[in-house]
Amino acid sequence: MSDASGVSEQKRPPLPHEFLPPVPSFTLVSDDVVPGGELSGDQVHAGGNRSPHLRWEGFPEGTKSFAVTCFDPDAPTGSGFWHWVVFDIPAGVTELPAGAGSGKMEGLPEGAVHVRNDYGTRDFGGAAPPAGDGPHRYVFTVYAVDREKLGPDAEASPAVVGFHLRFHALARAHVIGTYEVPAGG
Repeated sequence: MSDASGVSEQKRPPLPHEFLPPVPSFTLVSDDVVPGGELSGDQVHAGGNRSPHLRWEGFPEGTKSFAVTCFDPDAPTGSGFWHWVVFDIPAGVTELPAGAGSGKMEGLPEGAVHVRNDYGTRDFGGAAPPAGDGPHRYVFTVYAVDREKLGPDAEASPAVVGFHLRFHALARAHVIGTYEVPAGG
């Protein structure tokens, strides 16, 4: 059995949310990421390295902040690959413009915190799967958080942020784009 990308579902690593307690969902849309579609050159590491536009609504009452992540569960690392982790986004902010993850904090609200991605930089690091590795999934997730400040600081690892989100997420929504580099590409 294979999914829309033609890759066997049985061989695909699970999505990161499958390890977390179930929580309600809400609506997440993007002008740049079509669910199940291929990411544009802007979201590719060598092409533009630009975070996509994201907009959300329908999150639960009591939401006090948001966190946004991008994770590639298909990276050949044994632990996936974190492309973007930002949190402490105020509850009144329900949209990030394209390019908000530039690392310059332009387009992000005051107080938002970027931690290092797996490239080692505090920004959005675009898709860069190995050539011939097949399509990778890029899971953009917005978490509705039950506190204004999640707890970690900018020196935390994505895993530490994920630990805190496991206990403080009221709800989460995601959109998944794909990207692959053909063999010899």
